[in-house]
Amino acid sequence: MSGADVSTGSAGSTGSAGSRRAGRLEELLNLRLPVVQGPFGGGLSTVALAAAVSDAGGLGSYGAHIMTPDAITELVGRLRAATARPFAVNLWVPQEGERFSFQATELAPHAERLIPYAYELGLPARHDGGDAVSHPSFDDQVDALLASAPPVISFVMGVPPVRVVEEARRRGIVLFGTATTVDEAVALEAAGVDVVVASGSDAGGHRGAFLRPVAESLVGTFSLVPQVVDAVSVPVVAAGGIADGRGVAAALALGADAVQVGTGFLATAESGAPAVHKEALHSPEARTTVLTRLYSGRPARGIPNRFVREMAAYEGEVPPYPLQSLLMQPLRTAAAARDRRDLAALWAGQAAPLTRPALTAGEYLARLTGKASASGTPDPSDPPGSLGASGSSD
Repeated sequence: MSGADVSTGSAGSTGSAGSRRAGRLEELLNLRLPVVQGPFGGGLSTVALAAAVSDAGGLGSYGAHIMTPDAITELVGRLRAATARPFAVNLWVPQEGERFSFQATELAPHAERLIPYAYELGLPARHDGGDAVSHPSFDDQVDALLASAPPVISFVMGVPPVRVVEEARRRGIVLFGTATTVDEAVALEAAGVDVVVASGSDAGGHRGAFLRPVAESLVGTFSLVPQVVDAVSVPVVAAGGIADGRGVAAALALGADAVQVGTGFLATAESGAPAVHKEALHSPEARTTVLTRLYSGRPARGIPNRFVREMAAYEGEVPPYPLQSLLMQPLRTAAAARDRRDLAALWAGQAAPLTRPALTAGEYLARLTGKASASGTPDPSDPPGSLGASGSSD
């Protein structure tokens, strides 16, 4: 594969993608590199990671879907203080039938099956009180985010409401929408988003299908991307199964304007993933991933561990998001804090074995894009077929 100068987005393409203007996303956001860091929820995102990616020329992201409105306002301020470059904040669009307030007693029947794990982790055995349990409402979250006006707001799981699109446009905020099928991409463009993220079934973490069931929306990244490129006119970001320079080059060759990389950045020094999670990404276990509802109530791709295997029979019985997420949050937090790899949520995409340990976000981004090393020569540890050093000084 010949080298491509990814600092300008100039990659060859075929079919209708051949007429696509190179560098559109970089121009829209004044980026130097066509790489978006995937947003992580549940404490895995950090300001340091997002800022490092943005400062290095990509687009850093932060997952805010469990944060309160006040915390979102504070977050945007912290990101602005940490980087002068563009960054993105991500929210989940609610799906039909989801509620965001519950009585704690509603958790009790589902908590029964978790008692053995709670006991192992030294947690209370069950929720048996009557106090209300709540998750921040999407409307309040998005209002706080719009008022804070980050450079980019990205959405997964659905189409942002009309009022959100209109207000974002008024405030000059760029909107990303995530599609797992061509039909979803078309719907997002029709709704007015500025950029479509084509997220293949290879991707780690939560699946964002919203027009059809997840089981009918599992299109691989390198099948999905060229179809989406042909179907929409806005810039397309390829996501899922991209962890090294070969994946970047392939996505650009298929007509994508940029790539989004999640698992690879999750493995970097600045991410909030606990050490046992990062270790799992580089282990032979990462060669196998599964979709599971057990940790949040929505399907998400991760490395199967003891908890996932022992609880597999309950995949169809666990309550929907956010009830299951609220129920599991203490267990997830305690498992990570106690280095319990057998119980922690080990989110990972199918390209996890291609990630590299002990890299900073800047180092990893340089390897992804084939930028020259400090010595001015290509990094010899880059995998065969990477884009090669561009020699650019940016």
